[in-house]
Amino acid sequence: MPVQPILIDGQWRTAQATGTFFAENPTTGERLPDEFPTSAWADCEAALEAAVKASAVLRTLPRKQVARFLARYADLLEEQKAELVERAHLETALPKSPRLAEVELPRTTGQLRQAAVAVLEGSWALPTIDPKINLRSCLGSIGPVAVFGPNNFPFAFNGVAGGDFVAAIAAGNPVVAKAHPCHPGTTRLLAEIVLAALAESDLPLATVQMIYNLAPEDGLRLVADARLGAVGFTGSRVAGLKLKAAADAVGKPIYLEMSSLNPIVILPGAIAERSAKIEDELASSCLAAGGQMCTSPGLVILLENDATEKFVDGVKTKLEAAKPTVLLSSGVARSLQTSVKTLVDAGAEIITGGGPETGPGYRFANTLLRVSGGTFLTKSEKFQTEAFGNASLHVVVKDTAQMVEVIGRLDGNLTGSIYSDTSGSDDALYDVVAPILRIRVGRMLNDKMPTGVAVSSAMNHGGPFPSTGHPGFTAVGIPASFRRFAMLQSYDNIRLERLPEILRDKNPAGQTWRLIDGAWTQGDVLPPA
Repeated sequence: MPVQPILIDGQWRTAQATGTFFAENPTTGERLPDEFPTSAWADCEAALEAAVKASAVLRTLPRKQVARFLARYADLLEEQKAELVERAHLETALPKSPRLAEVELPRTTGQLRQAAVAVLEGSWALPTIDPKINLRSCLGSIGPVAVFGPNNFPFAFNGVAGGDFVAAIAAGNPVVAKAHPCHPGTTRLLAEIVLAALAESDLPLATVQMIYNLAPEDGLRLVADARLGAVGFTGSRVAGLKLKAAADAVGKPIYLEMSSLNPIVILPGAIAERSAKIEDELASSCLAAGGQMCTSPGLVILLENDATEKFVDGVKTKLEAAKPTVLLSSGVARSLQTSVKTLVDAGAEIITGGGPETGPGYRFANTLLRVSGGTFLTKSEKFQTEAFGNASLHVVVKDTAQMVEVIGRLDGNLTGSIYSDTSGSDDALYDVVAPILRIRVGRMLNDKMPTGVAVSSAMNHGGPFPSTGHPGFTAVGIPASFRRFAMLQSYDNIRLERLPEILRDKNPAGQTWRLIDGAWTQGDVLPPA
């Protein structure tokens, strides 16, 4: 069987490869038949040149044309749903139903359609007019965007279909996508569909380039290339920090989503009031998608008492009763085992699980670890090792002061949750710990597990470093996610016909105006509640 081609400049072409690789079936551990190339730098060079040409054209197109592409792409994805779901399941072992067919693919098409509406409406770009001095500004295209997709969402975060892709295109930029080696066949199918959608929408076919794999040094070279406007990356902290260093060295904006423990603080009143319910919620959240979600609760903080001991034992029982889910790949299985060993070597006790399951494919026993608050504080960096998979660490603190100290040692995370009772007995403690947790997480929750990430305009799927590279931006949530891939552009005394279409509206003289919810509004007037 021939090596699969890459997508460059609107054409499928043979890669200039330094080697090849195969995807795996995680359920069986067997190699899948299709062979994919690891591209040499020459392929990156061709992709960048094509993206630069497409960028020049995209800047001149009316936004309704970009919106038409986003909506049409969503339609075509739905038309080929069966084939996409089958291939993604084969490469990731994620369940066809409901996960892929009823949850992730609709999420993917939904964010494409949300983006189309936001592009047409236009206020995401913050167009502003000061007619007194004929000065105007808006957010505009930053140039080609490189997108590195992760292993755990073959549709919704894919380099040629996911959130970063949508945001980059919506902001008027071409995409140079690097597929994830865990699901290259799924990415190939998506790229075929995206090429058809581009043709039907009269966008430049070079708006999207797709390469399957790169040598690490070429990935670093790519993110530092002057022809790129920005980079979006979702993946491990190790890889993300290397890419960040390369991009930072040349001043390139790079938006990273990396590791997150998503701490859950469970206050004593909540356990006394509804222990069994919280045990169910926690076990379900820890095991959702085999724990392979960026918002999986990897760290739970509890106050030491008899009720807490029963709670921990209840979670243990529920984990032991659940069948371990197939992991995404052999690499995930190895990494999980290494992380659990790091936690144990630092002083954590294994309550249940702790090792791989026997049998075909890649499975790991549902794992619960425990450590005292005092021990955690002696090696807080080690105990914040992310165990990506079906494992969680419980930190049992001796008193309120130690709970505050443990929370104060936490790194930046995507999410943080606090469970409290409904009668008010936890309110005083909540008021102490909530402000400390608040500045360490992007999204804070009460009485709710963090594993669902809604595609909402109010969502922040971001957080302080090292969960992301910058706490002021989100990877999920339209239209805020667009702004990562845009630059602020000011137009001083530019003739009306030379302005971007969104700045050509004529307005009454004398005050600054801004487009809010589709209507031009005086700058000192807030939009209606």
